[in-house]
Amino acid sequence: MSSRRHFIKQGSLAGLAGIVNPSEIVKAFPIEKREPQSAKWSDGSRLVVSISMQFEAGGQPVNAESPFPQNIQKGYVDLPGATWFDYGYKEGIPRMLDNWDKLGIKVTSHMVGSAVLKNPVLAKEIVQRGHEAAAHGMNWSSQYTMPYEEEKKFIKDGVEAIKQATGFDAVGYNANWLRRGENTLKILQELGFKYHIDDLSRDEPFIIQVNHSDFVVVPYTLRCNDIVLIEGRNFSVDQFFNQVKTEFDQLYIESSFRRRQLSISFHDRIGGTPQMVKAAYDLIQYMQKHKGVVFKRKDEIASLALADPTTIRDF
Repeated sequence: MSSRRHFIKQGSLAGLAGIVNPSEIVKAFPIEKREPQSAKWSDGSRLVVSISMQFEAGGQPVNAESPFPQNIQKGYVDLPGATWFDYGYKEGIPRMLDNWDKLGIKVTSHMVGSAVLKNPVLAKEIVQRGHEAAAHGMNWSSQYTMPYEEEKKFIKDGVEAIKQATGFDAVGYNANWLRRGENTLKILQELGFKYHIDDLSRDEPFIIQVNHSDFVVVPYTLRCNDIVLIEGRNFSVDQFFNQVKTEFDQLYIESSFRRRQLSISFHDRIGGTPQMVKAAYDLIQYMQKHKGVVFKRKDEIASLALADPTTIRDF
């Protein structure tokens, strides 16, 4: 039994038995805290906000799940369902890009390779406007089921599609629904990636070892994600706003003594709707009024983490 688990067990038993005053246990085992000055990011930031903008429309399979009832007969194409995804590149991403410009922030766009090839001009515009192009697979296939070489080609093809359309060398990766396989990180490291986001275990970036080299995890979130809250749970825009705002408020408090990162995710066909863009604008303006809050692309966060000797190493 680990010493921490043993301490919790013994302390609980002793407290229940009335043998030891719980406050004496706390004195004997003080909680270690980071000093306030070490909580700051190496560039002096207090709290870093990381926004994802998923570029997926056009890469989905035929009859992909949409808000329409999934009862179309076999052999037929769900034509109105396809327009749900078309909205993402026709309206959603352009509207979000204008919003980021108004707010003066840069984001990371996780791009599906086949979606990029169908809309290369839009993909290039994202990069030209100062945002990061990160890889998101070649299509919506579940790569965790793929053999090593098949998965490597799948990832590499997506990277090459982004490079062809935008000229950008992707260094960050996001698997479909975060479901990477046992070989994924090894492949990413071999292909020259710097970080991945398919991890929910922390609220700050950390470093792991992949093929005996440092590799950054820039954590993702499902709590502040439009595909989970708006599409999956039918949250109203007000509910989404309040949930993300509450998350920010708590992380801002913690950022006085711990290094903190807030992650928010918007999908082209969901986060790019008029109501969601307005909610995002109001949210970000609220955050920008707080001292020490900055917005960074994920490649920038990964670079900061790699260069900072105080970054958590999770081996």
